Amino acid sequence: MKIQSFSLAAVALLIASCAPVDAGDPPLPPEDGPTQCKAEQYQRFIGRNRSELPARPADEVWRVTCTTCPVTMDYNPRRLNVLFEESTGVIREVKCG
Repeated sequence: MKIQSFSLAAVALLIASCAPVDAGDPPLPPEDGPTQCKAEQYQRFIGRNRSELPARPADEVWRVTCTTCPVTMDYNPRRLNVLFEESTGVIREVKCG
């Protein structure tokens, strides 16, 4: 009888350990959020040629690269990423990171 009650307790523990766990709310972005790199100011360049981009302001960090070019995967919320089509130079995306 002791072995059977031990087995039932083990099964109950196993079932309980498989129960879904609420991960909680996703973490909030930094206080400045996506606007930290000022991406909203450059959205108007989407669909235009990269040659139309203004000169990079001295206090900003930019990465201008093609959509298929390899880039580092490090995340920098202050960096503005401008992604263009390699064959045409047309800007397809402007985002932080």
